[in-house]
Amino acid sequence: MKSTITAEKPAEREGTFTTISGRPINRLYTADDIAGLDYDRDLGDPGQFPYTRGIHPTGYRGKLWTMRQFAGFGTPEETNARYKQLLAAGGTGLSVAFDLPTLMGRDPDHELSLGEVGKCGVNVTSLADMERLFEGITLGDITTSMTINSPAPMIFAMYLVVAEKQGADLRKLSGTIQNDILKEFIAQKEYIFPPRPSMRLITDIFEFCARDVPKWNTISVSGYHIREAGATALQELAFTLRDGIEYVQWGVDAGLDVDDFVPQISFFFNAHSDFFEEIAKYRAARKIWARVMQERFGAKNERSWKLRFHTQTAGVSLTAQQPYNNVVRTALQALSAVLGGTNSLHTNSLDEALALPTAEAATLALRTQQIIAHESGVVNMVDPLGGSYFVERLTLDMEAGAYKYFDAIDRMGGMVAAIENGYPQREIAESSYRFQQAFEKKEKQMVGVNVYAETDEAPFPILYIDDAAHEMQIARLAELRRTRDTAAVARTLESLKAAARGTANTMYPLLDCVRAYATVGEMCDALRTVWGEYEEVPSI
Repeated sequence: MKSTITAEKPAEREGTFTTISGRPINRLYTADDIAGLDYDRDLGDPGQFPYTRGIHPTGYRGKLWTMRQFAGFGTPEETNARYKQLLAAGGTGLSVAFDLPTLMGRDPDHELSLGEVGKCGVNVTSLADMERLFEGITLGDITTSMTINSPAPMIFAMYLVVAEKQGADLRKLSGTIQNDILKEFIAQKEYIFPPRPSMRLITDIFEFCARDVPKWNTISVSGYHIREAGATALQELAFTLRDGIEYVQWGVDAGLDVDDFVPQISFFFNAHSDFFEEIAKYRAARKIWARVMQERFGAKNERSWKLRFHTQTAGVSLTAQQPYNNVVRTALQALSAVLGGTNSLHTNSLDEALALPTAEAATLALRTQQIIAHESGVVNMVDPLGGSYFVERLTLDMEAGAYKYFDAIDRMGGMVAAIENGYPQREIAESSYRFQQAFEKKEKQMVGVNVYAETDEAPFPILYIDDAAHEMQIARLAELRRTRDTAAVARTLESLKAAARGTANTMYPLLDCVRAYATVGEMCDALRTVWGEYEEVPSI
């Protein structure tokens, strides 16, 4: 049935009507906007190719998403206590935040670690710290996500050895290691080694897990940090999926069968503030991945076609001004992720623009998820917004825009080459600049910041991390070096260097290094001597 919109345009508020990414929005969407949409080709029922409407036929009627709260600060013992508190409050998965020295592969006594130990996450230096981090938590009974990239193989090896010591069956162990180095070069800049040897470490993990830890997600291809750096929703979608394609291509080029390792690849998206744009992004992501895996790579296993993703609400949307407003922002962002079919979710805490979250704020963030799950009613059907003229149009536009980016990156020779040329970095910088201009003109508004601001806000209580963690970790490191088998450490580090110079899988010597209580810094330094450190050349 055709729309009967009158020719005369009704009066509207002043200003432009766009998504947060700047995409123009029509006043009304009708059947004409999705006239070319074919249900079987473009949507399918939930659980059916191309999975636009979800990868499970029952959606959340079968199983709720995993409520995985990101946490880590100070010493392993302090973080362990927070984990136990979150699990007792109803959390169903753990997510580890590491501090900057750990993320950069430095031990706490390194000069570059000064003032950073335990401040933005937990400090993990050796197997002893990983044992403390999960003391009293049975790894075989819980899924754990670890946000670590350049030192991901080292941290993963520590986790596996702790699981071994607990008696867990590694073939049944499940969880996720982020391990996404491409987004580090694009957005977050926490890299150590150059791009190509970094990709070698990732394909080694692909091979190792396909053989020895088949239920573990070997990589969480992350759009979150790309979006936080200033990308639009479309750029987040396109660059994240193209990173995923690059990882698959490198795995295939390393001799792996696509269906042996792709089912262990997961994704990580940002839930930003433009409600419908985010939902369309998630739906388009599933559809694109299914088609690319089937048509570009010839994947035969249905599990290779199904994109599984974690979502975190947008840290960049949180404000230090009027921080209680962040509870509302987070709730709306989390709801968009749920309506988009996320498989797991982290909700940011109201105080994270000021400091690491307090226990009370973290619990409230978890309760936000639980209220959506148990009180809103949105879990009672699969893809409740499917068929919306607006949502379907946005989904189609997202898909078309992503393929345009794919074509541009393919012409450059792939994502590694595009990164080396600075292409995604420039695209994101330009988008970030355009948003900042719109913000300063109040074309894009943030309540409490550039509209409805207050000048007399009361002080807000925050979590303070002092230097006690640094002092304790340095003392522990000195004791570790005094009591461990120094010859065994040296021997295993030399084996790691030999593997890095050749073609052997680096995970096996890394496990030996961990069992000998080599530190993160020592293992990363061993690879630095072989591969060097990467320094980005600014692009003009």
